[in-house]
Amino acid sequence: MGGVSKLLDTENPVFCAFITCGSILVLKMMCMSILTALQRIKHRVIASPEDVELIKGKPVVASHPDVDRVRRAHLNDLENIPIFFLAGIGYALTDPSPSVAVALYRTYTLARIAHTIVYAVYVVPQPARAISWLIGYGITGYMAIHTIKYFCCGH
Repeated sequence: MGGVSKLLDTENPVFCAFITCGSILVLKMMCMSILTALQRIKHRVIASPEDVELIKGKPVVASHPDVDRVRRAHLNDLENIPIFFLAGIGYALTDPSPSVAVALYRTYTLARIAHTIVYAVYVVPQPARAISWLIGYGITGYMAIHTIKYFCCGH
């Protein structure tokens, strides 16, 4: 149990970085819901038929490219950030170098923020979105592989 209690120690820079970056990512994902709602309002796109009542007197549409883009960016978050949480906590349990772990967590967080910006806020041509996604994907994969090797192949 010493390993887990050491991990959860607020003096542990790896734990602090993981919790901080994780909290930033949670807030970022929450902002995606707001961004989607703002795009829906701006373009008068309803989510469900009963929402027509909210936009009385104005024509509504079933979809709009800007709404769809934000929703795809949000879906990409939902596909990638939860696996980062699992890989990140597993990685923290391997007692990694604090400087490496902190750098990985921060880089992942910045890559996900960049992904959202270039995909849904200020659209930048490819390969910007692909690069930001690939950075996060690579970090998650690295942490998962490191964790597997640590726990399956001995410390």
